[in-house]
Amino acid sequence: MGEIREPLRELTECGLPQALEVMGERWSFMILRASFNGLHHFEEFLSELGIARNILSNRLAKLVEHGILGREPCADDRRKIEYRLTPKGFDLLPAMLALRQWGQKYGAEMAENPVLVDERDRMPIGPISIIAHDGRVLGHEDLALVRPEDLGKRADGTCCAPSDADNMVERKSKETAVAG
Repeated sequence: MGEIREPLRELTECGLPQALEVMGERWSFMILRASFNGLHHFEEFLSELGIARNILSNRLAKLVEHGILGREPCADDRRKIEYRLTPKGFDLLPAMLALRQWGQKYGAEMAENPVLVDERDRMPIGPISIIAHDGRVLGHEDLALVRPEDLGKRADGTCCAPSDADNMVERKSKETAVAG
């Protein structure tokens, strides 16, 4: 990924260790998956996931503490609590889908049932990809690390001005709108 490497010992300089601190174990992901599937109540998580009560309580508290789930009283019974995904929690959906697709690709052979589809046309979603600022799908060979002050400086010495990138994104958005 280029000449620069991430400071691998510096755990505070990278988002991955921070994300793993919050989400880095199985039950957090399973609770998140259940939340994406519409579960909101402690007892629902308990019965659907088959998780021990104390582990569920600890994981829910951690997800609430980190702003992944919100904890609020039920509208119809103020004594009951609901756990709902926050915007921060919804932002984990691409990571969850990428892990799911990886597991389907490299795990034991299994038929996807039910199938995750695009609501508009009910066709299966495509693979989660790394997308460039201009909409191109990138592979690992297309990635490099640069210092912030070197953003937009190409390997051949030419520069990509932020307005160039903005114009490409804007042009791609218009193309998508026209095609859709």
